[in-house]
Amino acid sequence: MKLTLVGGGGFRVPQLLEAIAQRPAGQIDVTELCLYDVSEQRLRVMMAVLKQMRVAREPQITAAGSIAEAVRGADFVFSAIRVGGTGERVTDELVPLSHGILGQETVGPGGYSYALRTIPVALELARTVAREAPGAWVVNFTNPAGIITQAMRTVFGQRVIGICDTPIGLVTRVARALQIPEEELDYDYVGLNHLGWLRSVSHGGKELLPTLLESDALLDQIEETRLIGREWVRALGVIPNEYLFYYYRNREAVAQIRAQKNTRGQFLARQQEAFYARAAADLPHAWELWQAAHAQREETYMAEARDVAHDGARRAADTTGGYQEVALNVMSALSGGPSRRMILNVANAHAGARVIPALADDAVVEIPCTVDSSGPVPCAIAPVEGAQLGLIAQVKACESAVIQAVIAKDRAAAWQAIALHPLVDSVVQARQILDEYCERIPEVAAVFER
Repeated sequence: MKLTLVGGGGFRVPQLLEAIAQRPAGQIDVTELCLYDVSEQRLRVMMAVLKQMRVAREPQITAAGSIAEAVRGADFVFSAIRVGGTGERVTDELVPLSHGILGQETVGPGGYSYALRTIPVALELARTVAREAPGAWVVNFTNPAGIITQAMRTVFGQRVIGICDTPIGLVTRVARALQIPEEELDYDYVGLNHLGWLRSVSHGGKELLPTLLESDALLDQIEETRLIGREWVRALGVIPNEYLFYYYRNREAVAQIRAQKNTRGQFLARQQEAFYARAAADLPHAWELWQAAHAQREETYMAEARDVAHDGARRAADTTGGYQEVALNVMSALSGGPSRRMILNVANAHAGARVIPALADDAVVEIPCTVDSSGPVPCAIAPVEGAQLGLIAQVKACESAVIQAVIAKDRAAAWQAIALHPLVDSVVQARQILDEYCERIPEVAAVFER
C-alpha cells in the first residue's frame, strides 16, 4: 500500500517511519512511503535521516516533485503541513501577546491566523486527492486540526479524519495511574480539538473517576491535573485536556509567556533552522543531529504550563505514543485490521443523529469512535450540558467563522472569529490583531484579496 506524507520534510517524519517499522508483520503493509514538501532542503535532509535510521521492514521511500505526483495512487494521505513555517508561527504568537492576549499556536488568535493561511492550501490538497486518489483516506495532522479537518471535509467529505495525540494521551496516563490496561477501560470524552474533557472512566462496569479524583497520589501521575491544578480538576469532576490550561489559567499563562525570553515558536524556529542547516551541511550525520534536536524538543513541550504549575521537568511517564501511533492505528483499522476505539475529529452528525444537538451536522468534534474498514462511527456519549456545552458552542462558532472567512473572502467573519473567542476581551483589540496579521503575514492578507 502507498502512504503519502504531505509535509514530508517536517521534523517529526522519522517518528512515523519508526512506528511503521515497529508494527508487527502483516498489521500494516506499507510498501511505499512517499514524501512531498515545498522545501527542497528540508526534504533532502529528511530523506537522509530516514536512510540512516536503518529500521527493520523499511518500505520503499520516495520523494515527489508535486502534490499530484505524491498522492496519485495513494491509499492513505497524511497531511502534516505548516504554511509559512515556524517563522510565521512566531508572528502568530507575538501579535496577540503584544496586546496582552494569549499568543499560542492553536488556541485563540494565533490558531486562527494559522488556520486562515492554511485552509486554502488544505482545500487544494483535498481537491487534488479527490482527483488523483478518490479512494484514499486523508488523515489530517495539520493544526489547528479541528478547523482544517472541517474545511477539508467540504471538499472530500467523510474520507477526511482529523487526529490528535492529546486526548488519547490523557486516557493512556489515566490507565497507567489506575494500573489497568488501556484497552480494558471504557471512557467518555467530548470536546473539540485542544478543548475537551474526560468525563467517565470505568472498568468492568465500575466507574473509577471518583476514586481517581479523590487520590492525590493518582492525580500526581497525570500531567493534565498537575498543570491545571488538582483542586480545580476535583471541582470540575472531570479531567480536562491539557490545552484547557490556557482557558482555566489564562492570566497566568499570558504573564508567564510574556515574561519568558522566547515564545515556544521562537525556540522551535531557531532550533529547527539550526538543525536543518547543520544537517544539510553534514548529511552523513543527519540522523544523529535529529536525535539530539528531538530530545530537546520533547523536554520543553508546554514549558510555560509547567512553570506556572511549578511542575519541574517533564517526566518520562508524561510522554505517550504521539501523532504517528494514532495515525497508524487509524490506518490499520481502516485497511482491514481489527476495529479500534479511538478519539478522533469527525463530523458531529452520523446516520442522521447529532452527537451534540446544539452544533451543526458538519461541525467537526473530537469524540470516541469505533473505527473499522468502513470508517469511524461515533460512540454513544453522555449529554453535553452547562459550561462544557457553552465553551464548545462558542469556540466552534468561531472556528466555523474562520472557515467562512476563507471561503467567502470575508474579513468581517475573520474579525468576528477572533473577537468572539472566549480569551479575547475586546473587539477593538481583535480588529487590531487581524490588521497586524494581514500586514505581517502575506498569506493571511491574500485570503481576503478578490
